[in-house]
Amino acid sequence: MAKDLADWSRVAGLEIHFPPACGHPVNAVLAMRTALAMQARGKVEGFAFAAFDALWAHERDLADPAVLRPLIAAQGEDPDIVLAESASDPVKAQLRINTDELIARGGFGSPTIFVGPDDMYFGNDRLPLVEAALLRTTVEA
Repeated sequence: MAKDLADWSRVAGLEIHFPPACGHPVNAVLAMRTALAMQARGKVEGFAFAAFDALWAHERDLADPAVLRPLIAAQGEDPDIVLAESASDPVKAQLRINTDELIARGGFGSPTIFVGPDDMYFGNDRLPLVEAALLRTTVEA
Protein backbone atom coordinates (compact mmCIF):
# COMPACT_ATOMS: atom_id res chain seq x y z
CA MET A 1 0.00 0.00 0.00
CA ALA A 2 2.79 2.44 0.85
CA LYS A 3 4.42 1.79 -2.52
CA ASP A 4 1.10 2.24 -4.34
CA LEU A 5 0.53 5.57 -2.60
CA ALA A 6 4.04 6.73 -3.51
CA ASP A 7 3.54 5.63 -7.11
CA TRP A 8 0.16 7.37 -7.42
CA SER A 9 1.59 10.44 -5.73
CA ARG A 10 4.33 10.65 -8.38
CA VAL A 11 1.96 10.02 -11.29
CA ALA A 12 -0.55 12.61 -10.08
CA GLY A 13 2.07 15.14 -9.02
CA LEU A 14 0.67 15.20 -5.48
CA GLU A 15 2.28 15.06 -2.09
CA ILE A 16 0.82 12.33 0.12
CA HIS A 17 1.82 11.51 3.70
CA PHE A 18 0.38 8.26 4.99
CA PRO A 19 -0.56 7.92 7.67
CA PRO A 20 -0.93 11.66 8.23
CA ALA A 21 0.47 13.10 11.45
CA CYS A 22 -3.08 13.68 12.72
CA GLY A 23 -3.59 9.91 12.77
CA HIS A 24 -5.41 7.20 10.89
CA PRO A 25 -8.23 6.48 10.49
CA VAL A 26 -8.94 10.14 9.86
CA ASN A 27 -11.87 11.72 11.67
CA ALA A 28 -13.50 13.32 8.63
CA VAL A 29 -17.05 13.83 9.96
CA LEU A 30 -16.74 17.62 10.26
CA ALA A 31 -15.10 17.87 6.84
CA MET A 32 -17.87 15.75 5.27
CA ARG A 33 -20.57 17.89 6.90
CA THR A 34 -18.77 21.01 5.75
CA ALA A 35 -18.56 19.59 2.24
CA LEU A 36 -22.35 19.20 2.26
CA ALA A 37 -22.75 22.82 3.34
CA MET A 38 -20.35 23.89 0.59
CA GLN A 39 -22.15 21.69 -1.94
CA ALA A 40 -25.36 23.60 -1.23
CA ARG A 41 -23.43 26.74 -2.23
CA GLY A 42 -22.03 25.18 -5.41
CA LYS A 43 -18.50 25.24 -3.97
CA VAL A 44 -17.80 21.65 -2.92
CA GLU A 45 -15.13 20.96 -5.54
CA GLY A 46 -12.74 23.73 -4.47
CA PHE A 47 -13.33 22.94 -0.81
CA ALA A 48 -12.77 19.20 -1.35
CA PHE A 49 -9.48 19.76 -3.18
CA ALA A 50 -8.31 22.11 -0.43
CA ALA A 51 -9.35 19.66 2.31
CA PHE A 52 -7.55 16.73 0.66
CA ASP A 53 -4.45 18.89 0.23
CA ALA A 54 -4.59 20.02 3.86
CA LEU A 55 -4.84 16.43 5.07
CA TRP A 56 -2.52 14.49 2.77
CA ALA A 57 0.09 17.09 1.81
CA HIS A 58 0.17 19.14 5.00
CA GLU A 59 -1.06 16.56 7.53
CA ARG A 60 -3.63 18.92 9.03
CA ASP A 61 -6.43 17.56 11.21
CA LEU A 62 -9.75 17.95 9.37
CA ALA A 63 -11.62 17.45 12.65
CA ASP A 64 -10.30 20.85 13.78
CA PRO A 65 -12.54 23.79 12.78
CA ALA A 66 -9.45 26.04 12.81
CA VAL A 67 -8.08 23.95 9.92
CA LEU A 68 -11.32 24.22 7.94
CA ARG A 69 -11.86 27.96 8.43
CA PRO A 70 -9.27 29.15 5.87
CA LEU A 71 -10.37 26.46 3.41
CA ILE A 72 -13.94 27.75 3.60
CA ALA A 73 -12.84 31.39 3.38
CA ALA A 74 -10.72 30.61 0.30
CA GLN A 75 -13.96 29.63 -1.45
CA GLY A 76 -15.46 33.04 -0.68
CA GLU A 77 -17.70 31.87 2.15
CA ASP A 78 -17.99 32.96 5.78
CA PRO A 79 -16.48 30.20 7.93
CA ASP A 80 -18.74 30.99 10.91
CA ILE A 81 -21.89 30.60 8.82
CA VAL A 82 -20.71 27.45 7.03
CA LEU A 83 -19.47 25.77 10.21
CA ALA A 84 -22.74 26.58 11.99
CA GLU A 85 -24.65 25.04 9.09
CA SER A 86 -22.30 22.03 9.20
CA ALA A 87 -23.39 21.44 12.79
CA SER A 88 -27.10 21.74 11.98
CA ASP A 89 -29.52 18.83 12.24
CA PRO A 90 -30.43 18.90 8.52
CA VAL A 91 -26.78 18.59 7.44
CA LYS A 92 -26.13 15.83 9.99
CA ALA A 93 -29.21 14.01 8.72
CA GLN A 94 -28.10 14.39 5.10
CA LEU A 95 -24.71 12.85 5.89
CA ARG A 96 -26.46 9.90 7.55
CA ILE A 97 -28.75 9.54 4.51
CA ASN A 98 -25.76 9.63 2.15
CA THR A 99 -23.88 7.05 4.23
CA ASP A 100 -26.90 4.74 4.47
CA GLU A 101 -27.42 5.03 0.70
CA LEU A 102 -23.80 4.11 0.02
CA ILE A 103 -24.05 1.05 2.25
CA ALA A 104 -27.38 0.01 0.69
CA ARG A 105 -25.83 0.27 -2.79
CA GLY A 106 -22.90 -1.94 -1.76
CA GLY A 107 -20.29 0.76 -1.25
CA PHE A 108 -17.58 -0.01 1.25
CA GLY A 109 -14.91 2.67 1.23
CA SER A 110 -13.46 5.73 -0.38
CA PRO A 111 -13.44 6.48 -3.14
CA THR A 112 -16.58 4.64 -4.22
CA ILE A 113 -18.01 6.04 -7.44
CA PHE A 114 -21.31 5.18 -9.08
CA VAL A 115 -22.23 5.77 -12.69
CA GLY A 116 -25.99 5.46 -12.75
CA PRO A 117 -27.86 3.57 -10.06
CA ASP A 118 -25.72 0.43 -9.77
CA ASP A 119 -22.53 0.63 -11.83
CA MET A 120 -20.05 0.82 -8.92
CA TYR A 121 -16.30 1.46 -9.02
CA PHE A 122 -13.94 1.45 -6.05
CA GLY A 123 -10.51 3.04 -5.96
CA ASN A 124 -8.71 5.79 -7.80
CA ASP A 125 -7.16 3.21 -10.12
CA ARG A 126 -10.66 2.67 -11.55
CA LEU A 127 -10.96 6.26 -12.84
CA PRO A 128 -10.25 5.24 -16.48
CA LEU A 129 -13.12 2.74 -16.15
CA VAL A 130 -15.36 5.45 -14.69
CA GLU A 131 -14.47 7.75 -17.58
CA ALA A 132 -15.32 5.00 -20.09
CA ALA A 133 -18.65 4.35 -18.35
CA LEU A 134 -19.50 8.04 -18.39
CA LEU A 135 -18.67 8.24 -22.09
CA ARG A 136 -20.89 5.20 -22.76
CA THR A 137 -23.70 6.79 -20.78
CA THR A 138 -23.34 10.04 -22.74
CA VAL A 139 -23.34 8.21 -26.09
CA GLU A 140 -26.37 6.11 -25.10
CA ALA A 141 -28.36 9.16 -23.97
